[in-house]
Amino acid sequence: MYKRFRMMEEPVSTGHNAAIDVQKLFRGLKRVPHNLIEALRRVQSYYGYLPPEGIKQAAEYVGVPFSQAYSVATFYHQYSLEPVGKYRIYVCMGTACHLRGNNLNYEYIRMLLGLKENQKTTDDGMFSLEVSRCYGCCGLAPVVVIEKPDGSRMIIGNANMAKIKAAINKCRRMG
Repeated sequence: MYKRFRMMEEPVSTGHNAAIDVQKLFRGLKRVPHNLIEALRRVQSYYGYLPPEGIKQAAEYVGVPFSQAYSVATFYHQYSLEPVGKYRIYVCMGTACHLRGNNLNYEYIRMLLGLKENQKTTDDGMFSLEVSRCYGCCGLAPVVVIEKPDGSRMIIGNANMAKIKAAINKCRRMG
């Protein structure tokens, strides 16, 4: 079982273009390479995604090359190199979900959110849509997962248009 980390409660700088206050952001984190994942998590927690400057700061702090930090940031699914929505919608394309038509659910969600071709996040920043791989609940296929701002997840099993629309509308009501 993994432990979910809480987001930082106080801002550490004044905006995306401001330099990261490294001492506050990485408070309590040892300057060793094996802390790279936690350093990147903190940067993403602060910005909402991993901008190049944030990756650079994390790499320098733990003492690894930028290329290594970038490789880690692009390898792990939980990191995003571009801004993501408040609610992140993941459409599973594992074998069972794909065979049960989740590609159609993906297109339906794109249409419902008004996303253009190659657009990942809605213009209002409320939703992001991403493809993911198996969640290990193939008996519920097709599966759509909505990650809420607090980190909890809403799992939609046997996903269909009605269930998806209801879940998205619920998220809209919650704001």
